[in-house]
Amino acid sequence: MAEKGTETTYGAEQIQVLEGLEAVRRRPGMYIGSTDSRGLHQLVKELVDNSIDEVLNGYADTVWVTLHTDGSLEVRDNGRGIPVDTHAKTGKSALETVMTVLHAGGKFGAADSGYKVSGGLHGVGLSVVNALSEWFVSEIHVNGKIYRQEYRRGVPVTEVQQVGTTDKQGTIQRFAPDPEIFETLEFSPELILTRLRELAFLNKGVRIVFYDARTDKEVVYQYEGGIRSFVEHLNKTKEVIHPSIIYIDSSADGILVELAMQYNDGYNESIFTFVNNVNTVEGGTHLSGLRAALTRTINDYARKNNLLKENEENLLGEDVREGCTAVLSIKIRNPQFEGQTKTKLGNSEVRGAVETVVGEGLSRFFEENPSEARRIVEKCLQAARAREAARKARELTRRKNALDISALPGKLVDCTSTDTEYTELYLVEGDSAGGTAKQGRDPRFQAIMPLRGKILNTERARLDRILSNNEIRAMIAALGTGIGEDFDLSRLRYGRVIIMTDADHDGLHIRTLLLTFFYRLMRPLLEHERIYIAMPPLYRISKKGIARYCHTDEELDAILEEMGRQGVEIQRYKGLGEMDHEQLWETTMNPETRTIKKVSIDDAASAEEVFSMLMGEKVEPRREFIETYAKQVSNLDV
Repeated sequence: MAEKGTETTYGAEQIQVLEGLEAVRRRPGMYIGSTDSRGLHQLVKELVDNSIDEVLNGYADTVWVTLHTDGSLEVRDNGRGIPVDTHAKTGKSALETVMTVLHAGGKFGAADSGYKVSGGLHGVGLSVVNALSEWFVSEIHVNGKIYRQEYRRGVPVTEVQQVGTTDKQGTIQRFAPDPEIFETLEFSPELILTRLRELAFLNKGVRIVFYDARTDKEVVYQYEGGIRSFVEHLNKTKEVIHPSIIYIDSSADGILVELAMQYNDGYNESIFTFVNNVNTVEGGTHLSGLRAALTRTINDYARKNNLLKENEENLLGEDVREGCTAVLSIKIRNPQFEGQTKTKLGNSEVRGAVETVVGEGLSRFFEENPSEARRIVEKCLQAARAREAARKARELTRRKNALDISALPGKLVDCTSTDTEYTELYLVEGDSAGGTAKQGRDPRFQAIMPLRGKILNTERARLDRILSNNEIRAMIAALGTGIGEDFDLSRLRYGRVIIMTDADHDGLHIRTLLLTFFYRLMRPLLEHERIYIAMPPLYRISKKGIARYCHTDEELDAILEEMGRQGVEIQRYKGLGEMDHEQLWETTMNPETRTIKKVSIDDAASAEEVFSMLMGEKVEPRREFIETYAKQVSNLDV
């Protein structure tokens, strides 16, 4: 801190006024979250959401997304087309206004002014994408004419010009992300397709076409069943306990509520919520309303039909949600989201509206389908009995103090630091490799926990059985967060959790079992990107006292080409145990030289599908997946 009297002068000249879209380019993370791949794909979402807003409001029925060979991306719709006449306030065309002025758009006025409901970034999306593009071209088809305007890094380089005539209607937006802004410029077709499929489910009947010009591949999504098709898709790898998908579509207090749900024989809750097509991954008041309605309605039905005896306690929320797959989609005029990226809904009036609509619709379904209602209630009753059995086991995993060393498992070799900004917990396959890791680690910030064999598959087990597994209980105690509804991220004892297994089939299976455990019982660790995969090398290449390491056969060939093939010794590691502690430190644990992969969830519904397919009871979907992708895997050890 500067001494009193020596502070830098603070006056009007220190106040910066950023013109136009300069603020977006100066602080892109404030608008799109990050400048990595996630931020890059946020640009795609913004443009697609604009086109879907035309669908939502009844002006379009088809959206085309094209990934061009030059790396640019195009989004086209058959909606009304952005207006091109002069805007009274700015004196510019309406097109240039929405492309270059933050918070300019048709989503702020009265209900009859443009949009009844909308997604996107509250009117800043289009201008933000423009600001963060190396170049951007807008083409508008409206009233039989084609209009066009070009931009460079958010700045118009042409006027709005009429360039032809047309018998079509709609908007075409094409852009190339700016290399001055983004860490990567490569769009992922898989990430884009995941969002497009989600939007097709959420908007019944809309046709969404994706074309990758680089591979000449076209994918078309269109679901006449809407979110009912979504639930059917989510449950395709599971055994359902009732044939009908419960579907509710009604409104209360001007809020449109649409729900599709179906129970399966699994033990996990899979509820996905959306507001105006925005995926609210952190839930909010609409999710609270759904949960309250489920608990109340199922308890009422169970009491009324003597499925719950007088001396039995009411079912809890966790009981009625076990095995429930549901998609809740609401439409609201003025959503209030927490945070720019809109992951949680805050409108207080929504809870009551959702609770009313869902309660009435679910009660009606139960009365009309008594046999299916009975199966659902029996499933909930089984969950309640298992919950009581799990209660004692759960108590063993709770810790009064996350840093209470006496509560830590004996197999954990802890680090000396308690600063979660730096600490790491390595989950290591096998006692032998665990012993090597203990010798090779930096004890100041690296903790080691060896795991014996394969842990329980948490996809196929209830909580009482899960908590009787010694390895799982040891991990829960070491991490300190608790699990499920008791999870508290603030109690996490380590900033990173690093899974370190052999690169063989058993090691990959153990890694998948651990990721399944974290996804099912400690999902916030994945959502907050605290889980990492260690990447031990496959090869050690040495020549004349110089050693190099590599992870793939392609890297091996490149190193051999560089070093020359004469007099070279190549060691292929079959497991972690083949390295001494110095090699393990140098290649896999030293932050300066190691390679680790961060695990993240870009789409919860897709993650749900993958974990259920790979680790669930149904064999056929798993076989189909393997048959489809096996040929694409060149090296299962990598």
